Amino acid sequence: MSVEVGQSAPDFELKDQHGTPVKLSDFRGEKSVVLVFYPLAFSGVCTGELCQIRDELPTLGGDDVQVLAVSVDSVFALRAWAEQEKYQFPLLSDFWPHGGTAQRYGVFDEEKGLALRGTFIIDAQGVVRWKVVNAIPDARDLDEYRKALAGL
Repeated sequence: MSVEVGQSAPDFELKDQHGTPVKLSDFRGEKSVVLVFYPLAFSGVCTGELCQIRDELPTLGGDDVQVLAVSVDSVFALRAWAEQEKYQFPLLSDFWPHGGTAQRYGVFDEEKGLALRGTFIIDAQGVVRWKVVNAIPDARDLDEYRKALAGL
């Protein structure tokens, strides 16, 4: 199953790097969400992508946009990585059930046991307005995020 543009984004609740539960529906009516699935913390391409998001966050819509980054890593690994890289946005653990949220969005690689590089831009009403899914080694283009967010 894959979530497509125009559909309601499936709600989920995952713990962030501090163990705090975060629900997608908490942002409905408040902010658009850039939901970023990535394979693994501490890996080269993932670090590059999330550092670019960290550095460019103000240009992605400021206070009207919430970035949520999701991987199958444990809360403990995510906390260490967030502290090392100074990520200020939530890193969400899709650890158990293993990859359950990535599966619901259609971006879970069953063979490798981790998420593909999928990004979903969800408007404040909870509708998917843009998506891209790249293979594991292929980084995403942040300029495409900006264009999609500008169209909301």
